[in-house]
Amino acid sequence: MKGICKFGGGTGVVLATWSAAMAGDVPPNLPVKAPVAYVTSAPQAPAANGYDWNGWYIGAHVGVTTGSSNWSATQPGAPGLNGSFDLPYHFDFMAGTGSYVAGLQGGYNHVFKSHWMIGFETDLSFPNSDVVIPFSVRGSQTVSSPLAGQVSYGEAEIYSGTLRARVGYAFDHFLLYGTGGLAWTFDQVTRTQIAGVPVTPGAVDLVQPWRLGWAAGAGVEIPVTASWSAKAEYLWTGFGHQSVVFPLGAQTFDSDLTMQSIRVGLNYHIGDSTQVPDFLIKGPSALETDRFAFHGQATFLGQYDPPFRAPYSGTNSLTPNTARETADATLYAGVRLWQGAEAWINPEIDQGFGLSGSVGVAGFPSGEAYKVGADFPYTRLQRAFVRQTIDLGGDVQKVDAGLNQFSGSQTSDRLVFTVGKFAVVDIFDTNKYAHDPRSDFMNWTIADTGTFDYAADAWAYTVGAAAEWYQGPWTLRAGLFDLSIAPNQTALDPTFSQFQWVGEIERRYSIGDQPGKLAVTGFLTRGRMGSFEDAIQFAALTGGPANIAAVRQYQSRGGVSMNLEQQLIPNVGFFARAGLADGDKEPYEFTDVDRTIAAGLSVSGKQWGRDDDTFGIAGVVNGISNVHQAFLNAGGLGILVGDGMLPHPGNEEILETYYSFPVFAAKVTLDYQLIINPAYNRDRGPVSVLGLRVHTQY
Repeated sequence: MKGICKFGGGTGVVLATWSAAMAGDVPPNLPVKAPVAYVTSAPQAPAANGYDWNGWYIGAHVGVTTGSSNWSATQPGAPGLNGSFDLPYHFDFMAGTGSYVAGLQGGYNHVFKSHWMIGFETDLSFPNSDVVIPFSVRGSQTVSSPLAGQVSYGEAEIYSGTLRARVGYAFDHFLLYGTGGLAWTFDQVTRTQIAGVPVTPGAVDLVQPWRLGWAAGAGVEIPVTASWSAKAEYLWTGFGHQSVVFPLGAQTFDSDLTMQSIRVGLNYHIGDSTQVPDFLIKGPSALETDRFAFHGQATFLGQYDPPFRAPYSGTNSLTPNTARETADATLYAGVRLWQGAEAWINPEIDQGFGLSGSVGVAGFPSGEAYKVGADFPYTRLQRAFVRQTIDLGGDVQKVDAGLNQFSGSQTSDRLVFTVGKFAVVDIFDTNKYAHDPRSDFMNWTIADTGTFDYAADAWAYTVGAAAEWYQGPWTLRAGLFDLSIAPNQTALDPTFSQFQWVGEIERRYSIGDQPGKLAVTGFLTRGRMGSFEDAIQFAALTGGPANIAAVRQYQSRGGVSMNLEQQLIPNVGFFARAGLADGDKEPYEFTDVDRTIAAGLSVSGKQWGRDDDTFGIAGVVNGISNVHQAFLNAGGLGILVGDGMLPHPGNEEILETYYSFPVFAAKVTLDYQLIINPAYNRDRGPVSVLGLRVHTQY
């Protein structure tokens, strides 16, 4: 509740500050759009003395939400049950969860000469979720009765939307409006038998109904640039009674639902219908002011593995002849705090699964697939951090605007401090040719060093701090990060008693006129983890499969890796990675690799006259220690691998090649991966993985 109050108060301060800050970015008399923007039979409001709100727009929003529901449950021959529950405010920074939503909106405005505006808007919102306990905008209540026993009822919003009219007045530099119309939501209603009859304790009835209702609210919108505006909006949605039937409990459950939300958002103004084709081809322009910056990305990635040889399978085996997809959209919102300081947040909407639920291969083929998946889109706060840069002198370097990066300048010698929630590999083990599964190679152990067992939750993010010292051609980096509460878990350790040290030294150089760099990265993990030998011996005593969780104790695991990038000629780059980690203990976070070596090429399409195309090819060989092999052969399960047995172990060998090319405002990538000995098992495969990726960002 405290965190949400800070967030809600912060949004008001941001909008107020933003309005003042924009005075330097929005001139007193904004230029009128081209006459083509007024293709209509009605006269338009002149924009000479104010912002032009006319035409189509699209945008994104984030917000906080709460609600309540009154319910009743009836069944033949039993007295009725009733109650109510709230969908309360809450926020957990460590987990990135809370009562917040993110979504998209779009609509159309028409401003009359009198400055009155009419229009419409439709939106789609996705609540936060931690996937393990889905849909954090939820409520529940437990009741008891002689015939029904002790029962818990719950209701949660999966996603929702509205279609509303907007009526307002366009002042010179802001738009004030009221709004109302149709609302809908897709919910999840549950009945859980805790004790008593008539259902076995622990049994869950789950129904997912649609609801229809109405929405009303008000908002204010201010210009940011000639194409962008920012808005703040209050919205109330109400839904009538909805009845569902719980088959197991033979009960009819009836409930109403009301929700309130406060949302802030950004709108990109396209103009009239003649400008829509140009927008589809080029996409929106980036948004950055002296104080604020906003960027976004969206990625779809689909993969398919055709039938392959699989004489047996286990819990963590890759399944033949399956197709899976993932989709995500991220907002990168930043603010300059003081000289050299920036704060960034990255709310993200995610959906989908990796092949076989992201198991079956140590070098997993999709870097866009997390270790958890979801059928429905959900929102998480993946990053929230502050970065301070202190210039120490040397050459002044230009910094281009980008994701989580303001444009500006910095000196070659500098200190950089980053504190908050982010990914360790945002700073360590970076490589310009192979590091981003949204734009280059997709395989986990090509995009990152397979042995770099960096601290992370199941979404690859953690809480910690990093320091970087740039001096001439050298850079030293060090960081301290929180581990998950147990190996390969979704939740970070709230006490920070399990943690990881990371250090890196980097040397930049040129061979001839071709730039390159070499970095060496080391890590030391301190946490409760098991040794493979202990798990094997314990399994021999109990007669069961090797269970690493049964022998975990507080100890250390370390590793070291090398990362090389080298431009061979203009538009052709070479990269290589190699790593070694402690093979006696279980990997804690990333994947099941004790040794690795990878290399590849990235070639720009400028070589053949297509400037925006890219071709890449790379290979990686991953291996594990002998005792690690014995653990898997004893039925042990790793983070991603474990076929139930491993009588014929071998190195995991992967070849990946891709070709990326632009289509309108997006980049389309065709990808092929050949995986030999998946999960170090010579009895399975080889596996071909076909991939299609569509990515756009601004």
